[in-house]
Amino acid sequence: MILHDVYADTIENVLAIPVLPGRKSESERFPGAVDTYTLEALMRDGKALQVATSHYLGQGFARTFDVRYAGRDGSEQYPYATSWGATTRLVGGVVMAHGDDRGLRLPPRVAPQQVVIVPILREDERAEMLQAAAALADELRQAGVRVRVDDRPEHRPGFKFNEWELKGVPLRIELGPRDLAAAAVTVARRDTGEKRQIPLARAGAAIDETLNDVQASLFQAAGDERERRTLRDPSSYDEMIEYLREASGFVVAPWCGRTECEVRVKEDSSATIRCLPLGDEPAPSGGCVCCGRPAVTTAVWAQAY
Repeated sequence: MILHDVYADTIENVLAIPVLPGRKSESERFPGAVDTYTLEALMRDGKALQVATSHYLGQGFARTFDVRYAGRDGSEQYPYATSWGATTRLVGGVVMAHGDDRGLRLPPRVAPQQVVIVPILREDERAEMLQAAAALADELRQAGVRVRVDDRPEHRPGFKFNEWELKGVPLRIELGPRDLAAAAVTVARRDTGEKRQIPLARAGAAIDETLNDVQASLFQAAGDERERRTLRDPSSYDEMIEYLREASGFVVAPWCGRTECEVRVKEDSSATIRCLPLGDEPAPSGGCVCCGRPAVTTAVWAQAY
C-alpha cells in the first residue's frame, strides 16, 4: 500500500483535495482483481470522483497470459501482480474541488504561477514602477516563489486582475505609485478575495506565509464541504435514496454485504458503493440500511463521475 499512500499524500498535501481511502465492493473491483483499493474525493456538486486506485491482481493475469519466472530453486512460477493508477482526471478534480463562479482557485503548491505582480503604470512613472516590480519579483524567485510580472501595456489593471483571477493564481500583488510611496504592496488572495497591505521590506516572508495559509485554507474548505455533504446513518432507506438521487454527496450507512442490496440502491438512485472502510473497524451495530439484515460493514455510497 506504499504507493497508495503516496497518492493520498500528493492529492491531499499538493492538490489540497481531501480523500476517503477504502476498498471496493466485489462488484466495483477492477475486473479480474482480487482486491481494489481506492481514494474517493467529493466534488463541489455533490458527486464523487475516484482519484486513484490500486489493484491486487493475484496470479490471475499471469496464468491467463502464461507469464512465468524462474524461482530461486529453478522452478517456474507465476508472479503475483499489482496495478496502480492516478491519471489526468486529477486535473478535473482540482477544477471541480476548488473552482468557483469566478474561475479557478489553484492550490499554491500546484499553481504554475503562485504570484502575479501587476504594476499600476502611469507614463511618467512607468520606468520606476517596472524597476520596483522586477526587483520584488527577483526577491520572490530567490525565495523559491513562482512569480510573473504582468507589465503588458495594452491591458488596463482591471482586465489583468480579472484574467488572473479566472486562471486561479493564488496571490496577486498590486504595486502602484501610492504603494511605492508608502514602501508597501497590496496583496489580494484568490481564495478569499481578501486584500491587505504589507511593508515592501518584509514582502518575501509575508508572501511565503500567505501562500502556506492559502494552501491550508483550500484543503480545509474542501474538507468542510465534504463533511457538509455527508449524510451519516440515514434514518430510513427512503431518506438515503432521496439524498443520493439528488447527488447531494456521500451517504455512510451499514450494509449487509449482499449484492442484491447494492444493485437495488443503484437502480433506485444511480449511486454506487464508492468504498468500504480499510483495516479492522468493528462491524456496525444495527441492520443494513437496505434490507434490515445484520450489517457486516459500513459502506459509502454516492453518485460518481
